Amino acid sequence: MDGAALPHLLTDLPGPRSRAQVDVLARHECPAVTARRARRAEALGAADDDPIVWAEALGSNVRDVDGNVLVDLTAGFGVALVGHRHPRVVQAVRAQADRLLHAMGDAWPDAARIALLERLAGVLPDPLSVLLLGLSGSDAVDGAVKTAVLHTGRHGVLAFEGAYHGLALGVLALQGYKPSFSEPFRPLLAPAVRRLPYGAERADVDQALADGTIGLILVEPMLGRGGTRPAPEGWLAMLRALADRHGALLAFDEVLTGCGRTGTPFLGPAEGVVPDLMCVGKALGGGLPISACAGSAQVMASWGPSRGEALHTQTFLGHPPGCAAAVAVLDLLEGDLCARVGERGEALRAALGARGFGVRGRGLLLAVELGAADALAASRELMRRGWLTLPADAHALQLTPPVTLSDAQIEAFAETLGAVA
Repeated sequence: MDGAALPHLLTDLPGPRSRAQVDVLARHECPAVTARRARRAEALGAADDDPIVWAEALGSNVRDVDGNVLVDLTAGFGVALVGHRHPRVVQAVRAQADRLLHAMGDAWPDAARIALLERLAGVLPDPLSVLLLGLSGSDAVDGAVKTAVLHTGRHGVLAFEGAYHGLALGVLALQGYKPSFSEPFRPLLAPAVRRLPYGAERADVDQALADGTIGLILVEPMLGRGGTRPAPEGWLAMLRALADRHGALLAFDEVLTGCGRTGTPFLGPAEGVVPDLMCVGKALGGGLPISACAGSAQVMASWGPSRGEALHTQTFLGHPPGCAAAVAVLDLLEGDLCARVGERGEALRAALGARGFGVRGRGLLLAVELGAADALAASRELMRRGWLTLPADAHALQLTPPVTLSDAQIEAFAETLGAVA
């Protein structure tokens, strides 16, 4: 497996070792986590295949525990943009592991954390130069919401339908992707969230902000999990103007769109709009958990100085291996990563378009429109043939592959999709 290999299957998928390990999973993992036959049969009324179990990954390839080689067009939920186990990321993590695995969060900082803060501040658009680090996208969004409350004195948040901002309890009320994710916990959730359709008209946004209770507008510059749908032209600029008019902060959730995924360092600023707060993660760590909420010095000063007990922290804040990995990714981002993402995205569009598929999105955050075909069924059949994908909606597949995707992989995938859908 060289990272650019075509699918090479030794067994039907999932293979016997995957099935055996999923049986172990079924005994010991919370049943709500990994989709498997028993849960699907109960929820959908029909048994379906278990997942494969990953053993290793490199570049654009995944090898499962049965030795089957597949092509990963998800990059592990968008994380492995630079490729699975990129050598510079691996080298940085190994070097850091030889020095320091864990530090003391807010008590005693470490050199890796300071290096990341300085580098990330240098990559972000002005004036976003002060950061709160975290481990997940949810952490970053949580930091943005807290910052807005402290800065504006308001507890209201305006969010949008279809948006996904994580499932941690503190941010669960903000997601508009699936009500079923939030409903069991509704009594615990903040009631101060208002929601409008993604791409809402100016008058509707203006009205939602008019009573002065909204302190934060939280938006994905392109809907990710909620359909891979770009924002309407000029809409982000409209949100910027209305946030300023009503004294609210504007936050871009760029956890999926940022760090080169769309062929630009960060999508909102590429559209000419700089937010007050920006959330980044996923691709930032190159495979390790790291995230950040960034704001201007003026906005972040609303937290006030440390009083010995940090108002916002966690045990693994600025985890050294994750910080080292992120610096390696930023080295690549400041090189030719964005140009390569743009070129690979255009190659995917061309191959799929030549076979009659519509494609929406930008860079390597794309949705392939399947017409009347069922996206979930197509994704499952593609997996059986060695291609890992996820649905974008009922009739489209989301593609968030690594930039290491080869010409041969692109052509073979387009050909396979034509046979499947």
